[in-house]
Amino acid sequence: MFTEVLVALVIGGLIFFLVRRSRTQTLKTEDGWWGAGEPLGGVEDITVRPFQVTTSDEELEDLYRRIDQTRPVPSLEDSQFNYGFNSQYLQKVVSYWRNDFDWRRQVDKLNRYPHFKTNIEGIDIHYLHVKPKKVPEGSAAVPLIMVHGWPGSFYEFYGLIPLLTEPSEPGDLVFEVVCPSIPGYGFSEAPHKKGFDSVCAAHIFHKLMKRLGFQKFYAHGGDWGWLVSTNMAQLEPRIVKGLHVNFAPPSKPGLHMALSIMLGRRFPKMFGFTDVDVQRLFPCMEKLVVESIKESGYMHIQATKPDTVGRGLNDSPVGLAAYILEKFSTWTSHDFRNLEDGGLTRKFSLDDLLTNVMIYWTSGCIVSSMRFYKENFGKGLSQPHSLMPVYVPTGFACFPDELMHTPKLWVQQKYRKLQTFTPMARGGHFAAMEEPRLMAEDIQNFTKTVENKNKK
Repeated sequence: MFTEVLVALVIGGLIFFLVRRSRTQTLKTEDGWWGAGEPLGGVEDITVRPFQVTTSDEELEDLYRRIDQTRPVPSLEDSQFNYGFNSQYLQKVVSYWRNDFDWRRQVDKLNRYPHFKTNIEGIDIHYLHVKPKKVPEGSAAVPLIMVHGWPGSFYEFYGLIPLLTEPSEPGDLVFEVVCPSIPGYGFSEAPHKKGFDSVCAAHIFHKLMKRLGFQKFYAHGGDWGWLVSTNMAQLEPRIVKGLHVNFAPPSKPGLHMALSIMLGRRFPKMFGFTDVDVQRLFPCMEKLVVESIKESGYMHIQATKPDTVGRGLNDSPVGLAAYILEKFSTWTSHDFRNLEDGGLTRKFSLDDLLTNVMIYWTSGCIVSSMRFYKENFGKGLSQPHSLMPVYVPTGFACFPDELMHTPKLWVQQKYRKLQTFTPMARGGHFAAMEEPRLMAEDIQNFTKTVENKNKK
């Protein structure tokens, strides 16, 4: 009897140690140097410099000349957006871009919020830093970093920022928002060396937030922003108070996921599947495999040979627009593939869409932005961060037209402290830009949940 008790205690202690160890496990990384050449000697330059988006007559004249020299190619009859961006509709978009779109006015809109640059690990990092105009007496603004993805930019958050920094509902939290551009995107300098992946970006953004004086903060992200903000939570879980994401594809398919795929259609309640889960996941071959193949050709190119196709896109504004805007069609709703205009202006304005394209065009960042895929996928699918759970309080906004549906069971496999899981009323992959009010409400609800738990 004594021996059995002793064995049980030893086994129990071992299990407790392993569980405890997994809970305190953090992602490891080291400082890098991503500037050109060798690291500069001396003290690191930590100055923060104001930055403004600018344009010029020469820039616009070059753009118009290239647009005027485009060579249209007719689309196949009755092809809509099923072969990519419909060429007939592209001509309409290009005509608007050439004759009606006012880039100078959009530059003024971009400069509505304060922009800055600071040098970290050898490269200039661009970011917005928007402080609230008014904070209720007796409270403090909640620091929040929001990270974009591809082919988006910091501009995705322009409709969301005022809803967070100037909320209209009494009792809502007031946020202080930082929106950086991932290195190689927008106005952040591109890394000059190989190997800059999501963990490197997360490390740099931690340095940015510390440089701005934040001891603890919340993080939000979608698309690549999901992975970068998740890595931030894995690197320093005591500093990231809460993580909010609207994209969470399974990074480590396990037994629970396999069983839910095999049995979830017949026994949905066994896995906590809702009617929406069943509708979005089954039949699996069609919903998870065929649909993914239809929309992931770009990914294979960018994860293997980004510089080849990127060079062509960097030379042609029309090619760049087609490549980027096609994603804002089919990633907003798969059904938009069957429309002649791709449904582009059902959820977005052409001014907003072309502003995002112009950020890529004027900064010349399309090649470096595409390289981010090669740097991440090129290291394999079993990187330490993909195998590591997240123990930071997490909120997940489940938008119905997201590229890949992730039921609660799957999200919980990665995010062990899932505080909120919200089935959203509408919205797709670019949810912050498409449905800023819904996103703001969910960020509010999640943050309030975490803050109230911390008070208890």
